[in-house]
Amino acid sequence: MTDHHTYGTSTHTASELVRLVSDRLGLAFTERDSYYRGVYHLASIPNGRIEIQPNPIPGDDDEDDLYVPERPAAQVLLLTITPTPDPALQARLDSIEGLIHLDQETT
Repeated sequence: MTDHHTYGTSTHTASELVRLVSDRLGLAFTERDSYYRGVYHLASIPNGRIEIQPNPIPGDDDEDDLYVPERPAAQVLLLTITPTPDPALQARLDSIEGLIHLDQETT
């Protein structure tokens, strides 16, 4: 089983959110560049990972597409992937002002 959570913000830039989450969770993010997703930030957590990325991603037609098109107001996304639900992690992320829980999926 894998537990996925998507959070979004229109309050913080990706860099600001990286700093806030780093401070709150004591994590070190590394910047990555993906052809599909553009620039994003990745941190490993025990039993999973956290990714922070812009919602607008590079499109094939030189126009930006949205990673989460149903949430266009969320300019920056935070994605968590853990093997099982982690209520403590979710509570700590929920305490970040301006960060809104958008979706949860367990596969």
